[in-house]
Amino acid sequence: MFPERSNRAACPIGKALAKVIIRVYTRFMSTQCYCIKLRKASRKISALYDEALKPFGINVAQYSLMKIVLRTKAINLTDLAREAELERSTMGRNVQVLKRMGLLTYGKGDDQREQLISLSPEGKAVLDQALPAWTACQRNIESRIGSRAAEGLEDLLRSL
Repeated sequence: MFPERSNRAACPIGKALAKVIIRVYTRFMSTQCYCIKLRKASRKISALYDEALKPFGINVAQYSLMKIVLRTKAINLTDLAREAELERSTMGRNVQVLKRMGLLTYGKGDDQREQLISLSPEGKAVLDQALPAWTACQRNIESRIGSRAAEGLEDLLRSL
């Protein structure tokens, strides 16, 4: 059907096809990609939260993970990963960092093989201290985009 890759350069049809593919590819890349735009926005927003939470020694990903643990009281690693929509192995590494920082602890579950993750007293204190900074960051973002856009953003993100 198509000439072999090594023969395409010598084949006029192969050359023409390559030009069309490149033109189509670059044409589509010049349009706005939702994924790239969302990733860019996410990095900018994360940087704002990370800066606000820096004095407490945590970043927004750690704050979020700790809030899930606080809400569930005690949770196993698999359920925590599912709740945060992360791979279990990624969650395991994130939990280990917070455990080394003294912000999370492990306890025994119903099954001897299961370990339950919970907030340490230090972790609860960090969350309590960081809450005003997180709230201020929320308000800052809302004031930048307006309350109507913030509501629209929440609706949009829920729909994804």
